[in-house]
Amino acid sequence: MAQLTTEAVAEVVGARVRELRQQLGLTIEQLANSAELSMGMLSKIENGLTSPSFATLTAIANATDVPFTSLFRGLDEEHDAIFVPDGGGLEISHEGSGPGHRYFDLGALRGPDRVIEPVLITISQANEVFPLFQHAGVEFIHMLEGEMSYGYGSNRYRMTPGATLQFQGEVPHGPAELINLPIRFLSLKVHVVRRP
Repeated sequence: MAQLTTEAVAEVVGARVRELRQQLGLTIEQLANSAELSMGMLSKIENGLTSPSFATLTAIANATDVPFTSLFRGLDEEHDAIFVPDGGGLEISHEGSGPGHRYFDLGALRGPDRVIEPVLITISQANEVFPLFQHAGVEFIHMLEGEMSYGYGSNRYRMTPGATLQFQGEVPHGPAELINLPIRFLSLKVHVVRRP
């Protein structure tokens, strides 16, 4: 992602201030008076020639009756989006992968701030040994097809189409009994993003 510069921020804020002033039908002089600024300062702000202080931006926001943050609209509004068409997704190798066990990543965003991991799991063949999983964060499972008993710690949950289960990932979990194949369910792992 491109780094922001103070010049780019000043240009976006200036364009937003000008847009607000024009929408309100105000002259530079009228808005400057209302915000208790000089016309020269307001003109510099609108033309992106200066980086206004928080106090100045607060005065402009109050004078135009908009939230302070709306003066920054237009900055950092484009983010990655992942679209996966019906039947799509990237088949991935997973701890539980193997014959009759398929995992499809449905579009996890890349990078260190990844928050959610959506995976479509299809089990079409029973195995004698069911792996147990443990991971950080929270997991949410939504059953789409088939029937299974899902283990979470010492508990067992009967999962049928439409059933959901949400739990802490640190506790051992996984399919305990495959009752009606094929089984399809959506797993959403939600990771906590810790910021400094």
